[in-house]
Order: sequence, then structure tokens, then C-alpha cells
Amino acid sequence: MVRRLISILSIGMLAAGCGGTKEPTVAQPTFTNPVYLENFPDPGAILADGTWYAYGTNNTSQNVPVMTSPDLVTWTPAGDALPEVGQWAERGNTWAPEVIAADGGYLLYYTARSTAANLQCIGVARAESPQGPFVDDAAKPLICQADEGGSIDASPYADADGALWLHWKNDGNHIGEPTHLYGSRLSPDGRSLVGAPVRLLTNDAGWEDHVIEAPQLVRHDGKLFLFYSANAFDKDVYAVGYAECDSPLGPCRKAAENPILRTTPAAAGPGHSFLVTTPAGETWLLYHAWPPEAIGSVAPGRQLWLDRVDWVDGRPVVRGPNAEPQPLPR
Repeated sequence: MVRRLISILSIGMLAAGCGGTKEPTVAQPTFTNPVYLENFPDPGAILADGTWYAYGTNNTSQNVPVMTSPDLVTWTPAGDALPEVGQWAERGNTWAPEVIAADGGYLLYYTARSTAANLQCIGVARAESPQGPFVDDAAKPLICQADEGGSIDASPYADADGALWLHWKNDGNHIGEPTHLYGSRLSPDGRSLVGAPVRLLTNDAGWEDHVIEAPQLVRHDGKLFLFYSANAFDKDVYAVGYAECDSPLGPCRKAAENPILRTTPAAAGPGHSFLVTTPAGETWLLYHAWPPEAIGSVAPGRQLWLDRVDWVDGRPVVRGPNAEPQPLPR
């Protein structure tokens, strides 16, 4: 069920005084988190032809649930963007999808269980529409680091010159090994890696504990920022940090103020974020979070949140988790 969360701030009344009147103030639309009350973990999003599309980790009936929104706040379920996983994979563990416009259409990068390796690996599927249906016609996954526990959380990035890049995480925590965030250039069609992958970050900070994951590279004011999540996703210690990078392949330096998004009394374990820029140039962060009283629950699960990001002295500051009414994105 989709709940419309838009409210309206109070409107000033016409006031009589000294024979004059006061014009009414203009109502300002607001919204209140979470913007989607049901389970929608690991969100990725894209804006296409004035509509926002959000993609999430699989549910009981869909490999890649997709939702649409006109404003990042009111979300409507729109089916399964990937009705069939690639022939190399099996259903049931389709995680963290992200979509980019490329190859004359749209490419969806997703994680699924490889039947050959029995590990989570990364595939890519194509569609004419951002809503899908996406089709993965490859015989094997795009990335599968079997000696490092597998590969998950692929995030595509298009630079200003049109070059395509991919960032992801080895699933080292699955086998009790360190986790790293990797980067690689993609071919012009986005279907294959170019050159050897480069390690960019490792889980070596105390707040990260045993895992870093969910990378997303963003360019702002000419600088590159690699956002990521860390620690146990099903506990209140899950949080979001970032690093500044000299190029899509690094080197990258973690921010001293990490984590920049963490648990509050309103939202537990906020993470697996996805930063978007609106047509008006505002920066917002989509992410999932547990209700504090239901961490690790099947229902409602990880709900979808949206909070403003301000850039202060060239650094991102997330204004959340914010459970109070706030102005709609522009």
C-alpha cells in the first residue's frame, strides 16, 4: 500500500486591521518520513522523462521490485523490473539493483546467486524502458570474485565525459575475510569491464567493523565522493560514510567525520543509501531504515526514507534521519 505523505503547512488567514487586509501566505507542501512504509531495502534510483524510478532488493514474489514517483515522496509499485534472472543465476537472492541510461536504453546491474559458484555475483541486464522488463542474456555473471567470497552491490557511474565506471564490493564477510570496495572502467556499452579492477577502500575503521558495502560514486562541484555503508545491516550500528576520490579509480580518502548518517530514536540502522540530484539542483539521500522497535523484522522490514543533503564547506551533511515535516524536494 502506498501512503501519500504530503501535508500542507498552515495558511495565513486574511486579517483585518486599520481598515486594511493582509494577503494570505502561500502554502508550502511538506512530507514526513518514511516515504514508503513497506519493505524496500537497498534502494537505487534514476530520473527518466520526469519520473523517478526506484529499484530494491527482491521480495517474496519479485526479483527487482520497481516503484515510480513524480516527486521522490509519493511512490507507486510498478511490478518486477527483472522478471527472469540470467541463466547463470537462481531466483531468491537478487540484491541491490541500480540502473543507468546506456547502450541505447537502460542497463540494470544486480546481484544474484550463481549456480556454478554458489556465491553472490553481479550481472547486467538491458531494457528499452527504465521500468523494464530487463533481460540478462549473458551465459555468466559480469563479476564473480569467487576467491574473495563473491561480488555484490554494483553501482554504475557515468562521468561528465560520458565514460562509464562500475563500483562494487567483494563479499568477504561471507567467508570471514576483509571486505573491499572496487572500481573498474566499463566498456562503452556497459556490458564488460575494461582493465583490472582497483581496490579503493577496505573495512579498516572502527565504526565499519566487519564490512563496508553499497558504494555509490557522485560528482559534486567538480569533486568525486564515494558514499558507502558499513557494519551489520540488521542492527542499529549500520551507518553511512563517504570518501573523497581523485578519480573514479582513486585514490580515495575516508572522511574524518564518518559516519554521516546513523541511528536515531526515529530510525534504526539507516543505510544502503543512494544520492540523487533534483532538476532544481537539490541533493537528497534515499536510504532504508528499520523502525527502532522492529529491527530485523520481516514486516514492515526496511522502510524507505528520504532526507536533504546540504554541502557545507564542500562536504556532504545529511539532515537526517528526520521524522519531522520537511519541504518537498524541488
